[in-house]
Amino acid sequence: MKLNELRDNPGAVKKAKRVGRGSGSGKGKTAGRGMKGQKSRSGVAINGYEGGQMPLYQRLPKRGFNKPNRKSYSIVNLGLIQKFIDAQKLDPKQVIDETRLVKSGVVRRVRDGVRILAKGELTVELNMEVTGASKAAIAMIEKFGGSVKLKSSSSVADDAITQ
Repeated sequence: MKLNELRDNPGAVKKAKRVGRGSGSGKGKTAGRGMKGQKSRSGVAINGYEGGQMPLYQRLPKRGFNKPNRKSYSIVNLGLIQKFIDAQKLDPKQVIDETRLVKSGVVRRVRDGVRILAKGELTVELNMEVTGASKAAIAMIEKFGGSVKLKSSSSVADDAITQ
């Protein structure tokens, strides 16, 4: 087989129907668009329009609520912190705060704060200063003799613990 011998399968390529080319063609005069009206004319897009009836997307109920000023925390698991300590990108002897987590590459950006979760294993003593932490994460850190200090604003810290 050569490149010049390649062909499409029979019937794979079909010529387009040329509309509006005389009554003998079967698609002459109105070109299959019917008589008059908006849809018989060019440049019409009526997506979702139901002829004056309330459109489906407006008839369906909307549910839920998106709080416009909700907090967005960067989430870090203890297993990931342990991995960075093992790779010597984080020093467990120093206080690990949000800026250190960003500099080491554990977190890309702080957003409204960093929140620590308990997924993964921890084998070293850590002293952390973050916006929030789960109860399980605090328990795991304190089990190895470490400590977690939550950021000063008490409401933010309480929210972070309860979430």
